[in-house]
Amino acid sequence: MQIIPAIDVIEGKCVRLTEGNYAEKIIYNEDPLEVAKTFEGIGLMRLHLVDLDGAKAGKVINWKVLEKIANNTSLKIDFGGGIKTEATLKTVLDTGAAFATIGSLAVKSRETFEEWIARFGADIFMLGADVFEEKIAIGGWLEKTNIDVYEFMQSYMDKGVEQIFCTDIQKDGKLQGPSIELYKKIIQKFPVLQLIASGGVSSLADLAALSTIGCSGAIVGKAIYENKITLAALSSFQEQENKVKK
Repeated sequence: MQIIPAIDVIEGKCVRLTEGNYAEKIIYNEDPLEVAKTFEGIGLMRLHLVDLDGAKAGKVINWKVLEKIANNTSLKIDFGGGIKTEATLKTVLDTGAAFATIGSLAVKSRETFEEWIARFGADIFMLGADVFEEKIAIGGWLEKTNIDVYEFMQSYMDKGVEQIFCTDIQKDGKLQGPSIELYKKIIQKFPVLQLIASGGVSSLADLAALSTIGCSGAIVGKAIYENKITLAALSSFQEQENKVKK
């Protein structure tokens, strides 16, 4: 299982929200590049970079942050938040993202996303399934829908998408543990899916549990910034996971 540290960006700064509430942001660092280099320095290889301004505005705003991190680290970055047009998608990929994270667009503009998959290939996309009581939420979690998460995932797996990250909004930012039961259900339904858990991770025990049930990755954010999990512990855990993989 890959540990994927998260950097959420508002106004160019590294922040965290609780349950997607923009009014409850905490600024952890003025310089996301400094944070990214720290992650790279302990041996992590991926980064989940979210433009929260972009998610709210419906257009990418903090692409300069992506550019700086991509140009100054070797991290494999997935970037999301406000990717709504093909021109923006190309900018994100050309700026250095390994994967474009698509969430709201996959719900509101299915035809557009399916065209992108056909044109660019499914492997450059990481589909975001933000969930509230097993229903999809969009727009930086500000809008709830009646779309069943399992049907949503199946529909895009049928189009070739293999990598999906799932965030339980009710867990995110609370450090109360991830949605193990939800992820178990998803993995049981879709055993070939590369499921990346997101939200609620607060300890190494949480990471071990996610690895045990078969998650291919785990996004970790607030637990790092509030020192619930030390960087040394993360480094050691990832090293052990890499040995198991070999």
